[in-house]
Amino acid sequence: MLFNSIDFAIFLPIVFAFYWFIFSHNLKAQNLFILIASYVFYGWWDWKFLSLIFLSSLADYLVGIGLENQQNTTKRKLLLSVSVVGNLSLLGFFKYYNFFVSSFADAFSFFGREINPGTLNIILPVGISFYTFQTLSYSIDVYRKKLEPTKDFIAFSAFVAFFPQLVAGPIERATNLLPQFLKNRVFDIQGYGRHATNSLGFVQKNCDSR
Repeated sequence: MLFNSIDFAIFLPIVFAFYWFIFSHNLKAQNLFILIASYVFYGWWDWKFLSLIFLSSLADYLVGIGLENQQNTTKRKLLLSVSVVGNLSLLGFFKYYNFFVSSFADAFSFFGREINPGTLNIILPVGISFYTFQTLSYSIDVYRKKLEPTKDFIAFSAFVAFFPQLVAGPIERATNLLPQFLKNRVFDIQGYGRHATNSLGFVQKNCDSR
């Protein structure tokens, strides 16, 4: 779903209305709705790729829990390596597999030998670079003890899949964006211009109301 499409022009007002006027008094419901809306947005192009963003979210969520419960430095590094290697391998496979296979075949043809590259014509999933580095930022910040790991899987998944920045960026550090999913938010159109809003564009309840 493109931001300049008719589909998005219909999708966004519906999400806005439900988020602020139906689920506004329940933080968990807000986060669950944002997660579902983000998955609809992401899966609009090809729903099969939803498994990738879900698995990436689940893996780094579990790595964060593991890092909290593990004090041994070697084991903590091993947990972080699982996140780094897993995420970058996934990204590298989808982003560069066809390129390297084709380059390998071209190198052989240069010496007069033709080989069948056997490329899979892999399609690059929308937003994979953004959510890969976003989940990685979470694991790295937890490893460095700059961020407490969250126990709320719905809030964490919503942070990873948040649709307004999923395909256009910017890539947000977990220390900046994730805590915003864990705080109550209110819609305050009068205060919007007076208060500095957060990355989600929300005015939070703990803002000065003057």
